[in-house]
Amino acid sequence: MRSELFSAENLEKESAQPGMRLQNSKMLKVELNGEVMARVGSMVAYQGQVQFQALGSGGLGKFLKQKLTGEGVPLMKVSGRGDVFLADFAKDVHVIDLEPGDALSINGSSVLAFDSTLQYDIRMVGGAGMASSSGLFNCVFSGYGRIAITTKGTPVVLSVDAPTYVDPQAAVCWSANLQTGYHRAEQLSLGTLLGRSTGEAFTMSFAGQGFVVVQPSEEPPVMGSGSQEQQGGLLGGLLS
Repeated sequence: MRSELFSAENLEKESAQPGMRLQNSKMLKVELNGEVMARVGSMVAYQGQVQFQALGSGGLGKFLKQKLTGEGVPLMKVSGRGDVFLADFAKDVHVIDLEPGDALSINGSSVLAFDSTLQYDIRMVGGAGMASSSGLFNCVFSGYGRIAITTKGTPVVLSVDAPTYVDPQAAVCWSANLQTGYHRAEQLSLGTLLGRSTGEAFTMSFAGQGFVVVQPSEEPPVMGSGSQEQQGGLLGGLLS
């Protein structure tokens, strides 16, 4: 049997080392010898002795935060020995190595999988979401290990060494040490009062030293289970 389908670039990629790596730009391969955390429903194939266990958002505290904020990652624990292939609606997949001292703030919708050695929490994004109706909360990852994220299209990585502004629904992730806020991009005018809009009323602002990953597509606004004022009050004790 002959076909371009069976070319070398489409064959399964083998490695002697366990862990996650790209099978191709749209698919992650995890050579499993232990466990890894993955987005619920992201498995497209596996080989070997592998078990899947639903974990919600990863613990009671994170479950409550997810319910109150609309943010978080619906997780499953993947354990055993074998090869597991993960994908998310043919989005581009990128693998990031975190080292001790690193911290990455990322939209929960962009998380595909991560090593169980990493820690994460759901935290409020300072000043960004109130005026833009985008998500008020992000997942912050830290520790040592690998995380696989997804983007809709090929992203650009902006170095933040000057004031930087990004559409909040196109910002995928950024250095957690950056200071965030909001900036009115659209000038008030008679046209604005008459209902005309550029569609760019507010942008997220970033300051400090670090980077921002921006995708060429806008995620829909994240809506929580209550008003933003209610969310802020209910989360006062959880986000300390």
